[in-house]
Amino acid sequence: MQSWPDLELPAVPGSGPALRLYDTADRAVRPVAPGATATMYVCGITPYDATHLGHAATYVTFDQVNRVLRDQGHEVHYVQNVTDVDDPLFERADRDGVDWRDLGARETQLFRDDMTALRVLPPRDYIGAVESVNEVVEVVDKLLASGAAYTVDDAEFPDVYFRTDATDQFGYESGYDRETMSRFFAERGGDPDRPGKRDPLDALLWRAERPGEPSWESPFGPGRPGWHIECSAIALNRLGIEFDIQGGGNDLIYPHHEYSAAHGEALTGSRRFARHYVHTGMVGLDGEKMSKSRGNLVFVSVLRRDGVDPAAIRLALLADHYRGDRMWTAEVLDTAVERLARWRAALGASIGPDAEPVIARIRQHLADDLDTPKALAAVDGWCADVRNGIGSSTTAPAELAAAVDALLGIPLVPGA
Repeated sequence: MQSWPDLELPAVPGSGPALRLYDTADRAVRPVAPGATATMYVCGITPYDATHLGHAATYVTFDQVNRVLRDQGHEVHYVQNVTDVDDPLFERADRDGVDWRDLGARETQLFRDDMTALRVLPPRDYIGAVESVNEVVEVVDKLLASGAAYTVDDAEFPDVYFRTDATDQFGYESGYDRETMSRFFAERGGDPDRPGKRDPLDALLWRAERPGEPSWESPFGPGRPGWHIECSAIALNRLGIEFDIQGGGNDLIYPHHEYSAAHGEALTGSRRFARHYVHTGMVGLDGEKMSKSRGNLVFVSVLRRDGVDPAAIRLALLADHYRGDRMWTAEVLDTAVERLARWRAALGASIGPDAEPVIARIRQHLADDLDTPKALAAVDGWCADVRNGIGSSTTAPAELAAAVDALLGIPLVPGA
């Protein structure tokens, strides 16, 4: 699947401290210690409604991770999937009277356009579920052969399930007790009441063909992939086991990331699927949870259509720490628009204070579990000094503008 256009980041002299990120499994901020090439997998969209601000907050966060790692001299092998065959896509297509493939293609392109506008660096591998079906078939076959999976005794719909007890460490990523797992499993796409399952929490690997649904051939009968195994197969085949970072929103901690990790660990015998599990908070609207069921999703494309500068959207999303839940309000956006105007005015000046100390502070704050609020405040302070007539460096504005673009993804030229 085609990704979106790449960006050439401005060169910024020097580098910052090593990146430290909160790891969900260890419940602690730990150093990220990649080799020459850092490896990162971030779960992508199901393309039936793109791109709302929850999506945007997640992908801007991991774009910040990407930028920090690149600034520290690493290449970054970033992989993202697109779940372009799934029940929500079929339901929306049926509601709107369109082909599910056409809907998926349209919303995926809208997502690409939004990511381009937000200056999110593209993944090296952008992989759709449809194009990875053969990979899923291969790994499901291996799980069945090893005894980590089984086929339910159902002559009509012989679905294949993963055994929750196939790995000794299942549950380590979320740390949830069984009661919490059961609740989230039922709420987030699981099927605990499916007859024939050995455990209500066993997760679907392969959905046997149903009337009116797309299907593909496999050694265990025609059907289509389950949700979690898609990400396991795509990540393993491109990054290998124990890659550096698996990321997504905190609603994916369980069941999606718990199971995708367990599938990978059962396939390889490894203790951990990823070295770091990193999750972003949720975005609400005016004091309420933002969700499709409430009909209160705010879409990046709509904001753009209404004339909002994408750089202001990105600044608004960076104004709060990525791990916390936050609210989107008109005031939040207005504050970001005003901040962007102040930055552009100050960084367009002919002189200002030395840029090196503020660039060092930006790097330090970003390396400290992506403390973007403090990084933005560092730029605010420099801009305030310019307004107060402090500083005489003629090169500082351009130097800091390049750093703000490279490290924070904020272009200081309107429309860039």
